[in-house]
Amino acid sequence: MKSFKICVLGDFSVGKTSLVRRFVDQAFSERYLTTVGVKIDTKVVTLPEGTDAKLILWDIAGADEMDALRTNYVRGASGIVLVCDLTRAETLTTAKKLQREVASRFGAVPLCLLANKLDLKREREVDDMNLKQLTDNGWNVFTTSAKTGQNVDQALIRLARELVGLPADE
Repeated sequence: MKSFKICVLGDFSVGKTSLVRRFVDQAFSERYLTTVGVKIDTKVVTLPEGTDAKLILWDIAGADEMDALRTNYVRGASGIVLVCDLTRAETLTTAKKLQREVASRFGAVPLCLLANKLDLKREREVDDMNLKQLTDNGWNVFTTSAKTGQNVDQALIRLARELVGLPADE
């Protein structure tokens, strides 16, 4: 079984830890706990073709830029999960900035963007056109909710498929 280091990056309070917890434990908590440094979780996924992939998820403390510590955490990553908060437009700007910084330091690394907090429809600031532009530029974009679990597994399984060299769709 192949193992893949996946770094989860995004601004403060976008739901990185909640998304990882939803994916790994199928759980959600309303309590907000700030990640200090990095928290590492692991999940083995079995893809429909019978291929197993071990995803080692590095939940890296929120930031709007890549400092030396985050750069060291990201080094050697097989994939990147960028997270933005649909209720705060500036977090999408941060996600784009982080992607550019990762690309400039490490080259092309497979990635997906999780536009989180889909369940908070009334507070939404990021519209579908913003996300479509990214999709048109080749990004894998998923609107997600860590609270309900909507599209969380699908997004990470899509990234796992890419990492093991399988076609995007089942």
